[in-house]
Amino acid sequence: MNSSGQVMAINSDLQKERHKASFDVEEFSKWWYGGEEKLKFKRFLDSYILDDADEDIFHIQHLRHDEIYAAGIKSSIKVSQKLRKLQQKLRPGYTDIWPGLYLSSNLWGALPRANPFSVHYSMIVDGIRKLGTAEQYEKFGKRAENLEIIFAFAQTELAHGTYLRGLETRADYDRETQEFVMNTPTHTSYKWWPGGLGQTANHCIVVAQLYIDNSPKDLALFIVQIRDEETHMPLPGIDVGDVGKKMGFPAVNNGYLGLKNVRIPRTNMLMRHDQVLPDGSYIRGPNSAVKFLPLLIGRCVANESSAAFLAMACTIATRYSAVRRQCSLDSNAKQDEVQILDYRTQQNKIFPQIANAVAYKLTSIKLWQRYRETSRDIDEGKYESLSELHALSCCLKVLSTSDVAAGIECLRLACGGHGYLSSATLGDMYVDATSSCTYEGENTVLMLTVARFLLQSYRQLIVGEKVGSSMRYLERALNQMESFKWTGTWENMLQSLEIVAASKIRKAYQHLEERLKSGQNEAEAANNSGIEFVQAAELHGRSLVASIFYEELKGSNAALRSPQLNRILENLFELFLVKTILNNLNEIVRVIHITADEIVSLEKRLESSLKAIRPNAVSICDGFDFHDRNLSSTLGCYDGNVYERIFEAAKSNPLNAKPVPDVFHTHIKPFMKSKM
Repeated sequence: MNSSGQVMAINSDLQKERHKASFDVEEFSKWWYGGEEKLKFKRFLDSYILDDADEDIFHIQHLRHDEIYAAGIKSSIKVSQKLRKLQQKLRPGYTDIWPGLYLSSNLWGALPRANPFSVHYSMIVDGIRKLGTAEQYEKFGKRAENLEIIFAFAQTELAHGTYLRGLETRADYDRETQEFVMNTPTHTSYKWWPGGLGQTANHCIVVAQLYIDNSPKDLALFIVQIRDEETHMPLPGIDVGDVGKKMGFPAVNNGYLGLKNVRIPRTNMLMRHDQVLPDGSYIRGPNSAVKFLPLLIGRCVANESSAAFLAMACTIATRYSAVRRQCSLDSNAKQDEVQILDYRTQQNKIFPQIANAVAYKLTSIKLWQRYRETSRDIDEGKYESLSELHALSCCLKVLSTSDVAAGIECLRLACGGHGYLSSATLGDMYVDATSSCTYEGENTVLMLTVARFLLQSYRQLIVGEKVGSSMRYLERALNQMESFKWTGTWENMLQSLEIVAASKIRKAYQHLEERLKSGQNEAEAANNSGIEFVQAAELHGRSLVASIFYEELKGSNAALRSPQLNRILENLFELFLVKTILNNLNEIVRVIHITADEIVSLEKRLESSLKAIRPNAVSICDGFDFHDRNLSSTLGCYDGNVYERIFEAAKSNPLNAKPVPDVFHTHIKPFMKSKM
């Protein structure tokens, strides 16, 4: 349907592509969304939320920064009201729809590229539940859950981000009043970047250095009201505002916060674990890492969102490539121009990204499962699995965000000149995706965190201690290294990835020990080993993602799927695994003997897997089942009428509102007549 409400016929090339499908697209969609009922409800939600979405959010390239923010607030509130109403109608007393679906990627089409309340719901509500006392959740958490008060999570400062020990914000305990006195003592200690902080939030969880009697104790989390709930004016001692336009997420309203002698009650420190008693006694909790659960939640969300982002971009690029025709495969040029999706180079840009989208969808499911398990353990006072979950979330966050950002850019380039149009949406998707490489922990720093966990696991292994479930491959891989022979089966390739990761971990550990023995202190030795640490963490992650994908093929779920759908997933896994091996050959050949002929064989398998996916590419992307409003792209609509939509978008450009722009009369014409 175009802007005039006219229904447009399906492009004939897309119709032909859909007729080629060798599998049931509906079955794929059911698998992607977790079952028939979930898919059915998702489609109902599409119609319920998106059919009357505000038009402003589809033309944000024509809006000013303040207008985008206002449109974001308006549409976010409208969606929240509709979800609340639906929750009351279908499942009163539950939270699975409201607020459970508020951040779902299925609703992105009703919001202007990120929700101003996204941090509030992705991190705050569960953070207060997990880190606060029952009384604190009753006082703050329930109100936050109902959006009666709006929170931001203020950790990052102007001069400090991932290095938490360097945070300068102070919370000094005053015994006489039983209050904390909050200060950002310098400009560099101003909180900077928290989503929703600028003009939206009226409360904050502030991460600060806890001081008692001017003695530093540890980082702690404090609930601070920053604006009046009625007037929304900043409270005394509060300096708050928006950081300005940035790359991506234009409606999130990232902000800054300065605190000057702001007093809050003692009971506003989140004290389920660490505690400050009225007399100033400090009780340290059993595990200091637990206080950063909100960041861990954020990394789970980043992994999930990245998979959805990439699947959307794949849908746009694949549909466009089926419609776009260019040049001929006939050297005599007698043939009509062919679909660019028929070019092997185009397939090599697009199809690996489809496989990556599936891979990271599966890792997201696994990561959330591990989060829920660990969360239950923490509720029972068990913290043993927290460090492993922390490393897992860091690793998957890094790989998913970096691969997806690179993948979306590759898909944008695959769309040629039209990929540059704002109306194509791929450029906006890229800048939003690439920002995720920095928030919730900058990717390189997170990989160094993963490396520390890997080295610790290796130390445990060599002294005979038990290692976490994600590291159980380590001993097996090291033992198999000498006898390993390349055969090229899936299991063999997975094994090779484990062996290469294990070898790199061992070498990183050995080189670190050598530097320490040479007289370098721990910080120097770690810094000089940093490149190798990051490489070890990435190889570990590559092996992990491939294993999770493989588990889906060979696990119990396979029996529930048709042979045709299993074949599609197998084709995608073959492409994913072969591409992973080829991308990491420089590391593999250092550890494993693989001949030139075997490498050529892998390259032929890559070509074969691209060829196998080609007839089903459009239908696989149809199986992702994204509403046109979710995609919001002139290149990616279901009907494939690309050129009509591009032209329509250009005509709606405000610069074309008048046949002669005002600037012609005020500047261009006088200049032409000036003879200067």
